[in-house]
Amino acid sequence: MNKQIIFSLPVKDLDKSKAFFAALGFSFNAQYSGENAAYMNIVDGSIHAMLMTEPFFASFIDKPVIRATDGNEVIICLSCESREELDSLIARASAAGARIPHPPEDHGFMYDQGFEDLDGHLWNLVWTEAQA
Repeated sequence: MNKQIIFSLPVKDLDKSKAFFAALGFSFNAQYSGENAAYMNIVDGSIHAMLMTEPFFASFIDKPVIRATDGNEVIICLSCESREELDSLIARASAAGARIPHPPEDHGFMYDQGFEDLDGHLWNLVWTEAQA
């Protein structure tokens, strides 16, 4: 069996979140989606996110849903194949309504920048040289 990473994120407005991530080039699997959740393909076959309405997300846990705009527990980091891909994703995220908390950081062998999605979840994009 092919191992996969699937993480769930609470979202305020599912349709707006789907439009935001579609603008970044992510696709959705209708077979595992519905009115309360959308199964988003980040890296086909291996990494996915389940975007869930806040009430639906809350039905899976016994603690309150914390709004990511108020505080963060994780940063989701995705690798990019090039600096250009990273810059393109940041530009598309910004155009779709993301907050860009800091300028890109260039360490020579590594280049990174992040964005905050519509619900305050932090995403970091990173490119590293192959030999690094």
